[in-house]
Amino acid sequence: MVPIEYYIGLSVILFSIGTMGVLIRRNPIVIFMSVELMLNSGNLLFVAFSRLYSELNGQLFVFFVMTVAAAEVAVGLALIMAIFRTKKIIDIDQMNIMKG
Repeated sequence: MVPIEYYIGLSVILFSIGTMGVLIRRNPIVIFMSVELMLNSGNLLFVAFSRLYSELNGQLFVFFVMTVAAAEVAVGLALIMAIFRTKKIIDIDQMNIMKG
């Protein structure tokens, strides 16, 4: 059996990579992938602690997080495509569509 510290360490590394991807990159698709990486690092911890304590609550919560994440990606990609069709750019720094 793998110790829980390994799961915690891997989750911290994945969450850090996702955070750096959100903060550094300017491509919205890469930002969405980084957010998904952060969500999956949290899911990894939920499953690890769920297995450690022999409870199914963590795994059930992961199911709901994955469902919400899939809906978030679908809506986010639809918004990115709509902005690209109107502005012809997908760079975060050049998008000022929210300004009136």
